[in-house]
Formats: sequence, structure tokens, C-alpha cells
Amino acid sequence: MSVPDPEDTGCCSGASLCDTGVEYYLGAVRAGNADPAAIPSCVLRLQLVQPVTGSAHALTPIRPSSALALLVRPIEQEISARQQAAQDLQHALEPIEALYNAHQRPVSDLTVLEGLATINAAIDHATVNCSKELLTAQPGGGRSSSVLTEALRRSRELLDRGVHVRTMYQHTVRYNPATMAYVREITAYSGAAEVRTLDELFERLIIFDRSVAYLPARGDRRNAVEIRQPALVAFLVDIYERAWDRATPLVAAASARENPSVIPGVRRSIAQLLVAGYVDEAIARRLGMSVRTCRAHIAKIAEQLGSTNRAQLGYLLGASGYLDEPDVTAPE
Repeated sequence: MSVPDPEDTGCCSGASLCDTGVEYYLGAVRAGNADPAAIPSCVLRLQLVQPVTGSAHALTPIRPSSALALLVRPIEQEISARQQAAQDLQHALEPIEALYNAHQRPVSDLTVLEGLATINAAIDHATVNCSKELLTAQPGGGRSSSVLTEALRRSRELLDRGVHVRTMYQHTVRYNPATMAYVREITAYSGAAEVRTLDELFERLIIFDRSVAYLPARGDRRNAVEIRQPALVAFLVDIYERAWDRATPLVAAASARENPSVIPGVRRSIAQLLVAGYVDEAIARRLGMSVRTCRAHIAKIAEQLGSTNRAQLGYLLGASGYLDEPDVTAPE
């Protein structure tokens, strides 16, 4: 006997039984047989009824554990087939890897990587070979969910191998839900993951095991430079460590944005850029915030100093000592 197609029964979809399905299945269990004419699609989808051997029309309910075995078997077979395919590819390329290693040119201390695919492949390779420490600096405010999902995958792989992962953002990520969700997940996943924030960061930087570093090669970040020269990498590590010492630890809690050093630090950076002649849009881009938020901060600074226009604000910033006081507080 053929079991009806679950799509033709007009029942619910999904991986659980609907109320009708539960009632039908329990009735079939009590009766010892199932009515072929009224099978809900959810019962069919979970394979809880099966044809009776030797009968052309009879159906019988089976144990959920038996149905689970039927459902899982093709999934396990597919996983096994994909694992075998991966092993076949590895075996096919291993001899070529040896030939490549024997004939390749010496690795350059500086390599320009062109295109996102090439950059991601190089970073994936460095991630696989990283064994001790990953240092990253991610300026520019909050990141997209898709980028953070990929970052979470890579970070978990490293943490599972005992790698210490440190990340720096700008203070503005404290107001970005997607980034805060990432911080919450990664710090809960392992105590070897640390995140801190600064008012202003240098350009994006990734350093693996203090032996290879990646920097953007131009503004759009579609080209990158891979650096293996030991002195240059050591210099970048030193820059990173100095910034890390000044940064504020970021905890994934609602109070994270209320850290007493965050708002004053952001406003002091804005004030420094104002005095240096930057326009609002350039300041916002550099500090990883919206222009609207930047202007709100500027208004608060002007209010604190009693300024009524930009020219006066520039003078007061220089005369008041606002830029020289590391612990200056600003009203909310």
C-alpha cells in the first residue's frame, strides 16, 4: 500500500504534531491500526504510521523512536557521503600540496591580496593555523549581522583550540544591538574571549599568533596587505597592546553603554577633531557613529561650555582645558 502524500492532506506543516495529528496518532495506537483516509500530513511527515507487511491497504502506528530512526537514516547517509567526499578531495590534493611546497617561490614578507574572496581565503587559512592568540581591531561602529555571524564562527573555532581571542571596537558599538549580541555570545562561550572599546581606533587590523598581520590596502577594504615581516608585525602588536591598555572592557549588559569613561571619551575625541578642522560628517565617519548622533554630542559639549556658535566653541575648547583634562565629565 502507498501512504498518501502529506502535501495533499491539507494539514499543518513543520516538524511537530498538530492537535489533529496527536489525536489521530493516539487513536491509532489505541486501536492498533490507522485509517488511511484521514491521515494528517504531520503524522505522515514524521512517519508515525507505516504499511503493514503483507497487506495492500492496512497501516499501523509505530513507536516514535522507530520513526526517528527512519527519519534520521537518510540524513546520516548524506553526512557520511559528504564526509567521504571531503576525504576524497583531501587525498586527491595532498600529493599536489607536496609538489606546490617543493616548487613555490619564497613567501614574500608583504603580499597584496586583491578582492574579498582572496582576502577571506587568506584569513581562513590563517585562522586554521592559529594556535595561540588572535588580536583584532574593528573600527567604524557596529557591524552587520552577516559579518558578525562569520566572525562568531571563526572565533568559536579558535576558542575550541584554546586560542586567546581579543577584540577592540569603538565605544559606539555599545549602542549597536547586533554587535552587543555577538559580544554576549562570544564571551559566554569562553573566558578566553575578551572585548574592549576605545573612543577612536586606528585602521582595521588582524594579527594571528604575532606572526602574520592583515591591514586594508585602501579605503574600500577590498584590497588588503598580508604582513609577515617580523619587525613590522612586532610594531603592529605594540600599537595594539598600547591601545588595549587604554581601552575599556566591554561586558554584554545593559549597563555597558553607561560606563563612566565612555561618553566623556567620545566627546573629547569629537572636540579634538573639531579643533583640528574636521566637519561633522568626517568626525562621525571616523568615530563610527551617525552624523545625527555626532551633532547631538557637539550640542552637549557646546551646552557644557556655554557656547552659542561654532567659532566660539572652538575658542572655548582651547581656553577651557576641556581637551587636556583626561577625566572630564560631560552631562547627559
